Amino acid sequence: MILVNEEPLAWQEGMTVRDILKARNYRFPMLVIHVDDVLVAKADYDTTTVPDGAVVKVIHLISGG
Repeated sequence: MILVNEEPLAWQEGMTVRDILKARNYRFPMLVIHVDDVLVAKADYDTTTVPDGAVVKVIHLISGG
């Protein structure tokens, strides 16, 4: 089990950041993602695996004027 924005999500072997985004239906193009307080670059979403017990934070960036 992992926590995504303080909500539990079933963990699977080999789970990546991209898998989490799909599971939680995150589609916003501007996201900041931390896995256990480590920033994950957008280019690494498909290759960064998430360990069991991880704490994942997904932050939506919103800009305006």
